Order: sequence, then structure tokens, then C-alpha cells
Amino acid sequence: MTAMRLSVTVITKDEERNLARCLESVPFADEIVVVDCGSADRTVEIARRFTSRVIHHDWEGHVRQKQFAVDAAANDWILSLDADEVVSEPLRRLLEDLKTGRPDCDAYQVRRRVFYLGRWIDHSGWYPDKRIRLFDRRRARWGGVDPHDEVVCEGRVGALDGDLLHYSYRDLAHHLKQIDSYTTIMAREYWSAGRRARLIDLALRPPFAFFKSFVLQAGFLDGWRGLVIASLAGHYVLAKYAKLRELALPAADGDERNQM
Repeated sequence: MTAMRLSVTVITKDEERNLARCLESVPFADEIVVVDCGSADRTVEIARRFTSRVIHHDWEGHVRQKQFAVDAAANDWILSLDADEVVSEPLRRLLEDLKTGRPDCDAYQVRRRVFYLGRWIDHSGWYPDKRIRLFDRRRARWGGVDPHDEVVCEGRVGALDGDLLHYSYRDLAHHLKQIDSYTTIMAREYWSAGRRARLIDLALRPPFAFFKSFVLQAGFLDGWRGLVIASLAGHYVLAKYAKLRELALPAADGDERNQM
């Protein structure tokens, strides 16, 4: 029986705060591939402490950038991580055991647990956040719609009983900044796909997003943090559809904004 050879792939841009913690959590990797799109901080220097496979590639969007990293790997089995993610000890042991055997699936989901405003979040739709992160690239690849990428697998998908720890937001300001960035990307993706924002989208979708997170997904059990998460979920949806609506407005020179 041949042991699984595993490549860990990470895409980066100005991740000096997070990258060492991420890469230190994968000592079992047979290869680490870091694809950087032009960091202005010490990200590349830190990456080179862990691997010689540090590749510059201009930003193409979340989906294409992650797939580029997968295609650049030497091995077919891929563990794809974000720079702000860490493999927990229980998940590490499962991955090490899996490497010594023969996988019975083509891809595996893991649970992602978010550290937010000083504590781990257990509800609010943020946990368990099941994502495919370990996969055979011959049967799976990155897909989805930017910025919400996802691994699409043609074969059998299993699950690993371990957490991927996610240090996604430094503080509220960072969270709001990411919402602003992501909703702009989403609005443009929707527009390109032919979607348009209706008044009902602006009126009903944001409060439902709040209700879903705080009530249906038990965000109230996360206390005041759950209230913040639910409120920002509503804000995310409102901003996304408002920006989509804005794209239909004429610009000052008379041309549509989406043509700029």
C-alpha cells in the first residue's frame, strides 16, 4: 500500500500576521506551495522559511488563484488552506493517519471554527462550517463564485472529525472592511451573470439574514457576539444588493457605472 503524498497549498497577500501560524500547523505535508500575488510586507520572507515553493502569480480572483496553486502542486492530494487558518491537533492526527493508509473518498470535509472578538463562535451559522479542504485534484477542483469559493468534487465526499481553526477577523474594523470588499465583488459577479436587485431584495433579504443567523442558527447562544454577527450578516446582504442596484445607475458622464 502506497502512502498518500500530500501538498498543502496557500494563497497569500500581506499575511505576515497569520502565515507562520498556518504553516507551522502542517509539518506532515510532503510539499507546501505558497502562491503570493504581490505582498508588501514580510509574507514572502516568512513563506520561504517553510518552503522553497513560493510562487508569484498576479491576482485572478479567489477561485482561479486557488486553482492555480492546486495546479502548481507536485502531488495529486491537496490540503488547501487560507493563510488565516490553522490545522487543530485533533485534525492533524486524523490527517497523519489518513496519509499512511488508502483514502476511501475522493475529498473530505472538515469543520471550520472561527475565533471572533476574543472567543470561539459555536453557533450563528459559523459553526460547524463544513468545507471540503482535502481532496484528490483528479476528481475535484475549485469552483463557486468569487469571493465565495468552494471545492467541487465529482466523486465521493467524506468527513473528518476535526476542526480547522479560522482567525478570520482581527477586529470589527477588519470585519467591516472585508464586508465592503466582498460585497463589491459579489455585486459585480451578480451583474455579470445578469442578476438585478429588486426592491424586495433590499427590503426583505437583509432582515431575513439577521433572523436566520440570530434565531434559526442560534446566534443568540453566542451572546452579544452573536448579535453583532447577525447584524453584520444583514448588513452584508443589504450592501450587496444596494451595490448591485447602484451598478444600474448612470454615472456622471452618462455611461452606466458597470461599463467603467
